[in-house]
Amino acid sequence: MPAQPITTAGTPPERQTVLHSWCVQSDWDAPTIVGGAGARLHTADGRSILDMSSLAECSNLGHQHPRVVAAIRAQANELCFVTSAWGAAPRARLAAMLLERSGFTGGRVFFTLGGADANEHAVKFARAAAGKPHGWVITRERSYHGASYAAMALSGDARTAGQSDPELYRVLHVPPPYAYRCPFGTASAADCAAAAVRRIEAVIGERGAPEVAAVLMEPNAGTNGIVAPDAFWPALRAATRAAGVHLIADEVMSAFGRCGEWFAWQRHGAGAQPDLMTLAKGLTGAHLPLGAVVLSAAVARALEPQMLMTGLTYCGHPLSCAAGIAALESYAEEGLIERSRRLGAALLAQLQRLATRHAVIGDVRGGHGLFAVVELVRARASREPLAAWPAMHPALRALIERAREAGVSFAARGNLLLLAPPLVITERELADALTLLDRLLGELTTELAAERAS
Repeated sequence: MPAQPITTAGTPPERQTVLHSWCVQSDWDAPTIVGGAGARLHTADGRSILDMSSLAECSNLGHQHPRVVAAIRAQANELCFVTSAWGAAPRARLAAMLLERSGFTGGRVFFTLGGADANEHAVKFARAAAGKPHGWVITRERSYHGASYAAMALSGDARTAGQSDPELYRVLHVPPPYAYRCPFGTASAADCAAAAVRRIEAVIGERGAPEVAAVLMEPNAGTNGIVAPDAFWPALRAATRAAGVHLIADEVMSAFGRCGEWFAWQRHGAGAQPDLMTLAKGLTGAHLPLGAVVLSAAVARALEPQMLMTGLTYCGHPLSCAAGIAALESYAEEGLIERSRRLGAALLAQLQRLATRHAVIGDVRGGHGLFAVVELVRARASREPLAAWPAMHPALRALIERAREAGVSFAARGNLLLLAPPLVITERELADALTLLDRLLGELTTELAAERAS
């Protein structure tokens, strides 16, 4: 008998019963989504909303991708669940596919439930492989690696800084390669990248390389809105290799075509391969929860004789792994990695044209794939932000609300617009969204001018 749709008749409103993440509960008032197709979401009141953020930068394949949905159905009919103490065909197949796509020949894959626990486990593995159980981990200020206590310590996130003490978790933060507002006072992106790597080298030297287990960084896209200059990742890889310190790439957001490659570090060639890599989000196109840590052959060999004292009940869940297999097959067979690269370049060019029309745009960055950041300012010459980070100016909040009323969902954080639509978005949909953004930025400029005059 087919399953019946879930209805809310007689059910209290969701805003009264659910504790929602990343918001003040009394402010939450979102539409109920009942379906989706491609880059569009369907609401309970009959509207269609174009998703320009892939929800949480995770629905890379769009919504209700037929191949993934069919794979989940087929796996559910065969085997819903078995723990990792037992073998599961989809788990073995997905691990092999990830090792092949990443070039981690001879490595291993550890499956997790999502990005935060993938990052925590990557740190565990790096420390264990290095024989440094309490080794320091270097991460960036203004980074995001998850919202569990350890992941908050790893993150340089102002929103959660008061909840977790990095030093207790043996974490050290360094300034980011944020070229637009370079913390090192440099005048070019290349100089900012070089200065950021030199700081990391200095911190390793100050602590002593034998005391440092790993450096954990995002190679490209992140909700912090910082896209590192091209020179940063190769120089960081060379520096960590020279120091004998493991490099962990947090690819939770940047992988699976988001930045125009299977994995963002691949844009720099095989020599830029990290020692460990964390994945989630696009791994299943968000159809089911799944994360992973991909380990190099050297790290895997160091761990193989050790007792692995970690794990979660649902690690490598067969249903999720089946979704992951279908997702990877879809990226490849539909040419979505290459498509993201092509449309990302077009997106960047169009945003740069908008910057010539709207002085409120201070900087546009990204564009290696379908991910771009628009940083908004009060004055382009001074680079004065609309509001102190991470606060959001009411005018930007109003822009987001007007866009949704017009049928387009944009993501924003602080002074940033984050554009990361599904890789399946049509060119017409992308053009329409940017036309709307053009109009809304004009309205935003008018409102800011009125605010200054009052």
